[in-house]
Amino acid sequence: MTILLFGVTRDIVGNGSLSIPLNQAGSLKTVADLKSYLQKMYPDLGGLSSLAVAVNKSYARDGDKISNFDEIALIPPVSGG
Repeated sequence: MTILLFGVTRDIVGNGSLSIPLNQAGSLKTVADLKSYLQKMYPDLGGLSSLAVAVNKSYARDGDKISNFDEIALIPPVSGG
């Protein structure tokens, strides 16, 4: 499973994308599972005020299903001025 990272999520992970090995990705069934897994691997992600997830170019909710073949992106909080 490959996850695209933007903004501060890229800074936290240290790369523009993240690959989760198939044996671990198979246990991730929902967006909530993915968020929980990522926050364990990268605790600083848990400190963000919000973290949106896009699955196949559409915003996804925590209960939405995911698969190894989905295009997934983490979208950090956006500030403006």
